[in-house]
Amino acid sequence: MAGCTAGGSGTSASKGDKVTLTFLTFETPNLDAKYWDAAIARASAKVPGVKIKKLVSPSADRTGYAKQLDSTGQFPDVMIGLNPAGFAEAGKLAPWTDKELATYGDPHANPYGGKVYQLPYAAQTTLVYYNKKDFAAAGIDTPPRTYRELVDDSVKLKKKGINPFVVGGGGKDSWADMFPLICTVATDVYKKTPDWLSQRADGKVKFTDKAFVTAAQKVAGLAGKGYIDRAGLSRSYADTEQAFRDGMGAMYPMGSWFSASADTKKPSFDTGVFAWPTDQGSPALPSVLGGGMTVSSKAPDVPLAKKWAKAFMEDQKNLDASVKADGLIIDIKGYTPPTTMGPVYKETLKAYRQAQKDDGIVNSFSQETGDGSLPPGVADKAAIGMQKLLSGGMTAKEFGVYMDEQWDKATR
Repeated sequence: MAGCTAGGSGTSASKGDKVTLTFLTFETPNLDAKYWDAAIARASAKVPGVKIKKLVSPSADRTGYAKQLDSTGQFPDVMIGLNPAGFAEAGKLAPWTDKELATYGDPHANPYGGKVYQLPYAAQTTLVYYNKKDFAAAGIDTPPRTYRELVDDSVKLKKKGINPFVVGGGGKDSWADMFPLICTVATDVYKKTPDWLSQRADGKVKFTDKAFVTAAQKVAGLAGKGYIDRAGLSRSYADTEQAFRDGMGAMYPMGSWFSASADTKKPSFDTGVFAWPTDQGSPALPSVLGGGMTVSSKAPDVPLAKKWAKAFMEDQKNLDASVKADGLIIDIKGYTPPTTMGPVYKETLKAYRQAQKDDGIVNSFSQETGDGSLPPGVADKAAIGMQKLLSGGMTAKEFGVYMDEQWDKATR
């Protein structure tokens, strides 16, 4: 049966049938075709009634590609790392039951109307990865603990002729410019008001309010003073990572998946890790829990699709492979990462666990899922606005106005 065949009512396939399911995934330098093919094969070996047809998103934006496929009647049967917003409310996804979620550490993460549509199997967080050699050259002994120290360290680096921050996000990878703002929204907005986006939905706060504008101004200020190299903003995600590897900047705000890359292919310098600091030094680590499988409510065999999705997510070798390839922090009960993981991953994991202990985990702006997240499409608009904010084409206040406009357009 083809992936768009009717029969998504939840009935199982007849005995002996071979059900073809379309599986939407994506490829990155860490998660290449070889990784996905091996993981698919392991899951399929456990669910022999399934034949998987792999679909690869043309960019890392698999949610946008899923929307495109849906508009042409080709919505995939199984998807990984999809943002369920919009799809869930429209009834296009099959909810996971409490029994199916029993093995997950936070089984009710990111619900839509009380139902969970994405397996919450792993956390990813945003940290600052730094070149220890550059820090030493600038006389910086320890990572900054407050935002003032972060700015002071940027001054020291600049005086030594070292570009403080590597940030990119050009072309199809516009999302990659968001990481400095993800960090400042965490420290200046979500630390104080964890449900800020829910309050925005209720009309209680706006992006033009002082808290959000302050967060945006911190980023604009770093770029305006030359601490974020504007010449590099047109780089793709892969080229931005390479720029950091090539020593073109001392600090690299990025998702925790970089830890796996840094350990697998070590740069010529030692890489350190720290959380973007708040003004007072208290922790506010932007993180997102989820990333797992979603299943179409119209899959040709929903129970079988769910069985295959869980087999993929919960396979020990698949989990180990995802940790090694993408630096994931697995949130499945009883799981421990391979002891062979490298020092950058271990530092990343330590920073995350410490923030958990200190009640310092907050939402990751533009990456939220579940109730209280950005309306569909607004994260993409935010990334486009960030290019203007970073390049000096938009002030922080104007960025706030722009974000309110995008929110209002998306929710009319």
